Parts: sequence; structure tokens; C-alpha cells
Amino acid sequence: MTTTVRLPHRVEQALATYCVESKRTKSEVIVELLEQRFMGTQTERTPYELAQEAGFIGCLSGAGWGKKPAGSTKERVAAAIREKHGK
Repeated sequence: MTTTVRLPHRVEQALATYCVESKRTKSEVIVELLEQRFMGTQTERTPYELAQEAGFIGCLSGAGWGKKPAGSTKERVAAAIREKHGK
């Protein structure tokens, strides 16, 4: 069955972005969400999937990742403040 729905621009953009990121069609996403809403078929997501959707997975990068910076925490904070305020 074909149904036409008028979406606000921001919702349409969010849907398009999600579809590109998840490599799924708009129809697949909309049908799944409607099934969850009306049929009560909640899909269980893993903690990894939830963290990935929230942007916590893959948000840190760089050559120094995983290495502990030199100096104590107090020294690093003081150096960051000096750098920021030019003192």
C-alpha cells in the first residue's frame, strides 16, 4: 500500500542522514518505526549500538591516543590554562 506523508524539513533531513549512515532505505526505516509504535515490536539494541548512535564510539582520534601525557594532572591543567590565557 502506498501512503504519502508530508514531513517537516528538519525531520526529512534527519531521516535522509540516518538512511545514508545506516545504509537503509527511507521505506525500511519508516516501516520499522511504525511497526515498533503500533505492534509493540521493540528491537533490543546492544550497548555498543546505543553508544555508537550517541556518538561515543569513534569520537576520539589522533596519533597520541592511548598514550598518557607527560606530567601530573595538576601540571597539565596549569599548562593548558597558561596556553589558553597566554600567561
